[in-house]
Amino acid sequence: MENEQRVKKKSWLKVPHTYTIIFAIIFLAGIASYIIPAGEFERVEDEEGRMLVVDGSYHHIESEPVSFFEMFTAVPMGLEKGAQIIFYIFLVSGVFGIIRSTGAIEAGVYKGVKALEGREKLLIPLSMILFSVGGFTMGMAEETIIFVPIGVAIARAMGFDAVTGTAMITLGAASGFFGGMLNPFTVGVAQSLADVPLFSGIGFRAVVYVFVLGFAIYYVSRYAFKVKKNPQASVIYDIEQKAKSNVSAIDIPALTGKHKFVFIVMACGIGFNIYGVFNWGWFLTQLTASFLIMGLVAGLIGGLKPATIFDSFIEGAKAVTFGALIVGFARAITVVLEQGKIIDTIVYAASETIGHLPHAISAIGMLVIQALLNLFISSGSGQAAATMPIMIPITDLLGLERQVAVLAFQYGDSLTNSIIPTSSALMAYLAVAGIPYEKWIKFIWKMILGWALIACLALIAAVALGIS
Repeated sequence: MENEQRVKKKSWLKVPHTYTIIFAIIFLAGIASYIIPAGEFERVEDEEGRMLVVDGSYHHIESEPVSFFEMFTAVPMGLEKGAQIIFYIFLVSGVFGIIRSTGAIEAGVYKGVKALEGREKLLIPLSMILFSVGGFTMGMAEETIIFVPIGVAIARAMGFDAVTGTAMITLGAASGFFGGMLNPFTVGVAQSLADVPLFSGIGFRAVVYVFVLGFAIYYVSRYAFKVKKNPQASVIYDIEQKAKSNVSAIDIPALTGKHKFVFIVMACGIGFNIYGVFNWGWFLTQLTASFLIMGLVAGLIGGLKPATIFDSFIEGAKAVTFGALIVGFARAITVVLEQGKIIDTIVYAASETIGHLPHAISAIGMLVIQALLNLFISSGSGQAAATMPIMIPITDLLGLERQVAVLAFQYGDSLTNSIIPTSSALMAYLAVAGIPYEKWIKFIWKMILGWALIACLALIAAVALGIS
């Protein structure tokens, strides 16, 4: 209780509600339409059917300021423009809601982590690898919260501390989220907005993921065994002195044959999606249909009744209402900028500002912008909707591949999720583990710097290799 109160005392770290910020930006965009000169680029369609801006074609046009009422009509228009992505998020999350209701995920993870008890050297690497798979396949973030208590209990039983137990669960998932090879909610959304093939560049992302995960495993393991050797090295030593290990009190669900079949269905479904994307040119519609089939089959095999399947589906969809709807609200910003005829003026000004910089520096600049924006728009899909319409034309003008803009968004978004106080997942699992926010910062800041270096080097490599 004392620890939870200490976390709550950090309320001054909170910024305004994300939707408040989005509405503020919409109004600022509307006001800007009265101030910023209207202008536009000429656009042409390339061989792949993408609309590209023509360098040197920017010219001023007659101003069309956005009225107060039009600032509000931009919201339903934004929801309409983002409908395919919004419903994709709702439906896929509903499917994962069905799978979670079968109990397979909890049983599998609990059994895997519990089986490592007594194998200190294997516990952290294998746990982090296991959770990273959830990160790069289904964007696991808030879902890690339910696993934190057992992670903490087992870590303490092995002579580590609560920070180790929390980190081996959440930073494993965060590493996978960072890699994002098959993450439908960040990479999938950003690539659809950038009009590049879904999950393209998967090989490059996989290589970066290995470095990100490897560094995280090294960092957490080094800290954990330092604490095991000298308990006073723990950043929460005073808290650990008062804590008592009680692993036996945790209810470990049994892994049944039904659960194993659910995992088989999931593996087949994800494999089928990968094949469809790379061999049949599948996009969001086909992926959503495939996910629905996977969810229904997994629910039936997992022993759920039809009514329970759809109740679980609704619960899963409800859980992402915040993130799904924010895509439409964020698209409203673009609608206002387009109606006011100033989006191209902003793109032109930005490209002129960084146009003389080396391409690699420009890419890193995009990364920094995305990392800062994540403080205010913590939803990955919402951030993609707000920024990609501006970043993509800039990359076109600079002669960069659009994949670079997607990578800059992906890494900028992922980089700060484990440290910003506006991350609901972060603050929730710290509260569950009883770790004060400032203690977590003391533990993790060097790792975030390491991840930032890896991200910058990855972007430099992407520019040099022409990743598309």
